[in-house]
Amino acid sequence: MLDALRLLACLACAQAIPIAAPQAALPVDVELVLAVDISLSMDEREFALQRAGYVEALRHPDFVQAVRSGNKGRIALAYFEWAGTVRDDAVIGWQIIDGAESAKAFADKVAARPFRSFRGTSISTALGFGAGLFDRTDFQGERSVIDISGDGPNNVGPPVTVMRDAAVAKGIVINGLPILINPSPTFKHLDQYYAQCVTGGPGSFVLPIHAAAEFSTAIRRKLILEVSGIQDRASVIPIAADAPVDCLLGERDRRFLSDPYFPELDR
Repeated sequence: MLDALRLLACLACAQAIPIAAPQAALPVDVELVLAVDISLSMDEREFALQRAGYVEALRHPDFVQAVRSGNKGRIALAYFEWAGTVRDDAVIGWQIIDGAESAKAFADKVAARPFRSFRGTSISTALGFGAGLFDRTDFQGERSVIDISGDGPNNVGPPVTVMRDAAVAKGIVINGLPILINPSPTFKHLDQYYAQCVTGGPGSFVLPIHAAAEFSTAIRRKLILEVSGIQDRASVIPIAADAPVDCLLGERDRRFLSDPYFPELDR
């Protein structure tokens, strides 16, 4: 009997202990993912310029000012590099950017990454991976944005439009930074490809880079537009209704006849 009374007393004490409420997600103006192409089609010079462009943009006072000017005065930022796939060690996880110090710390992480590349250009895999990152945050963003750069069309993995549409259906905006410094002789209209096949969501845009000297300013301009949420119509590539782009052209050119995602290519 005594033991039973003691047990009841312990249960009463346990019930009196307050249960901690789950921690609320930290609100931010935007959750922004930077998805950067490192496929073999990028030569070492282009890769170095692209890396330097992101580092300089993240450190620039104009970018920091755009972050600080938001309703919350902070954003959540993640970064990864991709080619035919996304490797585990190619990801810089979510970090709050709320001023010059945190922006510089993130830029230093990007600058410290080793230069490397590997085969394939799977924009679809990059979009799928980027969309998944939003499921693993402790933040609540007013907007969710994937910023994807690249110098060629999707040529391996699922169809790019399938992954684009899935991300947009989750409320994610996808903006594009096509690199046309050394355009492929068989695929000269990468800007139109990005506009019609890759980007999507309210206010999405494409900002192409045509010359090496444009890298730094274009990336900075793009990040500021994404952070501020300003819709700069001058950045949008017009889509010619009478000249639709074949969104499977990259796969056809590569002739991945064994790719299970494209059985029609076997015929």
